[in-house]
Amino acid sequence: MVSGVPMVIIADDDIDDRLLLTEALVENGVERSKILLACDGEELLSLLAEYSHMPSIIFLDLNMPKKNGLKTLEAIRANPTQRHIPVLIFTTSNSRSDILSSYDLGCNAYFEKPYSYSELVDMVGVIKSYWFEKATLIKPDFAELPRRN
Repeated sequence: MVSGVPMVIIADDDIDDRLLLTEALVENGVERSKILLACDGEELLSLLAEYSHMPSIIFLDLNMPKKNGLKTLEAIRANPTQRHIPVLIFTTSNSRSDILSSYDLGCNAYFEKPYSYSELVDMVGVIKSYWFEKATLIKPDFAELPRRN
């Protein structure tokens, strides 16, 4: 098994948000090669179906085209091989109904995206400390992951 931080998938339709979250993860010690990106829920579900080893954590935006975050979360929780993956909602919405729906569908945590990059780096540091250093996660064997172009 490859040592270090587990694989992360970021699902967000905003390219800038994907880039900023990726950079914040890298600044907090996550290897760039262990971060996969999806631009919507359908692409995320395709990634999950493509890999034989599941990621250790998913950052999921709610407001995406094709398949929004709530529908994607519902699909992940309905799949017996994926339902164990920690899903962190990472969105701009602070709507009470979005928060309640996310938890009802089984998200592990709900985060409102911060407004500044330094706040994002700090938030990701807290997330990394909890999820990657304190919590016990299923870590994929990266030697067995297929390469994507």
